[in-house]
Amino acid sequence: MENQGESASVCIVAIRNASCPDIEGKIVMLRWNHYEKAFEAYLRDRRIPFLAVEEHRRTRLGDGSSVKSLDFVISQTTGPSWLIDVKGRKFPCGTSGGYWKHWSTRDDLVGIRRWETLFGEKFSGLFVFAYHVCGEHSPLPPEQLFLYGKKLYAFVGIRLADYLPEARVLSARWQTFSMPVQRFRALARPFEEFIDGER
Repeated sequence: MENQGESASVCIVAIRNASCPDIEGKIVMLRWNHYEKAFEAYLRDRRIPFLAVEEHRRTRLGDGSSVKSLDFVISQTTGPSWLIDVKGRKFPCGTSGGYWKHWSTRDDLVGIRRWETLFGEKFSGLFVFAYHVCGEHSPLPPEQLFLYGKKLYAFVGIRLADYLPEARVLSARWQTFSMPVQRFRALARPFEEFIDGER
């Protein structure tokens, strides 16, 4: 894959189409993050075809630089295709009980923007905030929650194109960014709304 003199070799562990069984049932994605495991299980359950990326590696580009790997790629026949970075958060979060945590890092933002450039105009960056619902309140209605491993998850997506203009420095030390909660709630949508009906 080349773009403006760059090339990248993405390490794809497995190509999985949820409408087809795995080869002999033995293709397993080794993920330690329960948020990503839950999201992958959700994609399978909804029969959404996807590419799973070996995200613990950084990808080295043709110019010698490296970029943070994606988590998933979803290519659609209609509408945009998605370059997905899954961000796991509790809902509410921590002892402070904060809701709608949606911070990201500079590496996240630079990485997913770089992938947009490499993949081309059909592909758009998408943050999927996988919220582990820990209390009585939820970011989504009950019928849109997903049960995995005895935990409830809500998957909320926001396009990089919507996130970037609103991003503000949260911590200069940790190079983290966030946006006003009300703007995030206005721009973010249930992940299922980003998927077309053809599968």
